[in-house]
Amino acid sequence: MAELLKDLFSPALIADMAANISRHDTSFDHDAFIRNASDNLAALELKQRSNQILDALSTHLPDDFARAVSIINQSLAPAPSGDFNDITDPQPAISGPGIRGWAIMPMADYIARHGKDNIELSMDSLYQLTQRFSAEFAIRPFLANHTAQTLAILAGWVEDANTHVRRLVSEGTRSRLPWGMRLPVFIDDPKPVIALLTRLRDDRAEYVRRSVANNLNDISKDHPDLVAGIAADWLRDARKPRQRMINHACRSLIKQGHEPTLAALGFGPVKVAVSALDLSADAIELGSEIGFSIAIKNEEPTIRDIVIDYAIHHRKANGSLAAKVFKWKKLVLKPGESISLARTHRIYEITTRKYYPGQHMIDVLVNGQKVASAPFDLRIP
Repeated sequence: MAELLKDLFSPALIADMAANISRHDTSFDHDAFIRNASDNLAALELKQRSNQILDALSTHLPDDFARAVSIINQSLAPAPSGDFNDITDPQPAISGPGIRGWAIMPMADYIARHGKDNIELSMDSLYQLTQRFSAEFAIRPFLANHTAQTLAILAGWVEDANTHVRRLVSEGTRSRLPWGMRLPVFIDDPKPVIALLTRLRDDRAEYVRRSVANNLNDISKDHPDLVAGIAADWLRDARKPRQRMINHACRSLIKQGHEPTLAALGFGPVKVAVSALDLSADAIELGSEIGFSIAIKNEEPTIRDIVIDYAIHHRKANGSLAAKVFKWKKLVLKPGESISLARTHRIYEITTRKYYPGQHMIDVLVNGQKVASAPFDLRIP
């Protein structure tokens, strides 16, 4: 059976941390740290385990923050010479003693907890820690509470030789980083983040460019038109790596059928002729599927890039309808060319949506514009 992610915080990892810290702090209580960090470990989930190790570090490292940071930094393994482009890799290619991999998470959180009043020392330690794993979560309290000072430091890291330091600039500033605290300052005004992303958009490492895309995707949830404008601007004379990055950045807007974004990506409004949207049934029961088909013809005198989506309008408790867009097909149509498409959509119980009986609706969208609709009834036994 595959190892559970939480089990990366294992008794062996805790013992290894204790051994490495003890080498650089003769007063460190090796055995007590292991007892505290390992207490009831099997019952704890991943973040709970990390927090328990963090609490043990807070108890057993010196109260003097500068001394504690010095011990942490000395306890680290050498920074990897190559790339480990997935933070879930617990053992990047490093030889010799020292702490690396998932053990870095509670150590970085220690810096976030105790280093709020010493920004430069804290950021220097996070700079070291992120090269062995990632400090993308620990840097966020500094961005929230010391925004200008932290941004100034990150601006100096944009051209760092280490891939993981550059990625920290883009990943750590994400406004809605999964697992991480939100950054309302950047939700309200993403311009300082965009300035950093602009400098990283053509980074030589795909690992970094993908992080830039994820950051822009976060921004798009609050500022869709802004990201559409960035996409249009950055696509001018863009090479393939940047084109791929922008497409990934716009994935949520593409799925929503956001017209300015589709236009920026070359899927602007197009004149088409369509057949009636044909449904396989007038009504279906929850747990079954409905089929639908349509023919679409390019009525323009030029070849057009076409993105075809469909939307299901689900009935809500108050009787209103709410649309969810689903991807269907991307294609190119010559002048006068037609295509016939068909597919099915299953409606079944899921934990993230409650279904209500009554009339629903299917729309077909061409480059974000609705071209056909048809109703059907959903019955719930």
